[in-house]
Amino acid sequence: MKKWLIPLIVVVVIAFGLYRWAVGFNNTAVEYQANAKTAWSNVESTYQRRNDLIGNLVKTVQGAADFERGTLTDVIEARAKATSTTIDANNLSAEQLAAFQEAQTGLSSALSRLLVTVERYPDLKANQNFLELQSQLEGTENRINVARDRFNGAVNTYDIHIKKFPGSLLAGMFGFEEMPRYEAAPGSENAPEVNFDFNN
Repeated sequence: MKKWLIPLIVVVVIAFGLYRWAVGFNNTAVEYQANAKTAWSNVESTYQRRNDLIGNLVKTVQGAADFERGTLTDVIEARAKATSTTIDANNLSAEQLAAFQEAQTGLSSALSRLLVTVERYPDLKANQNFLELQSQLEGTENRINVARDRFNGAVNTYDIHIKKFPGSLLAGMFGFEEMPRYEAAPGSENAPEVNFDFNN
């Protein structure tokens, strides 16, 4: 066996090992990133469900005689802002998430005020359609919390993968960047109050 052949074989084996490692890192990062994007889509989907329910709630409330129009208008405007604030999952940024969160928090606040105002309307409080929508909204708020937690979990898995050494050496070369997490506003860990005692 020629002397130059052994170093060549060693170099080829090392190069192949590095190639396999790089491919493995890249494929895993792609998978984790896709999971995080899917998780974000699920967050948006749950918020969309809430927006749809709020739209139906508004229609029900609009039928009530002499209902406070200002309160209703606030909800309609907040809902319009929330539905117009969207994020491309391929370009998630902390600024975009903050804007999305601000719009959703504004809608939550307007909805809470609306539901408190309903207390003064016995006919609305007894309306079966209204009660059903309230119940669905409460369930949807729980779904939103679960979806946000799952998104943050998926982002965490992806971020750890691309930041751990030695994978971090390849992350920049392959264009993998840290993804932002959903950070709720202070106090937003409490779902808007959509449950009332209708026996009063």
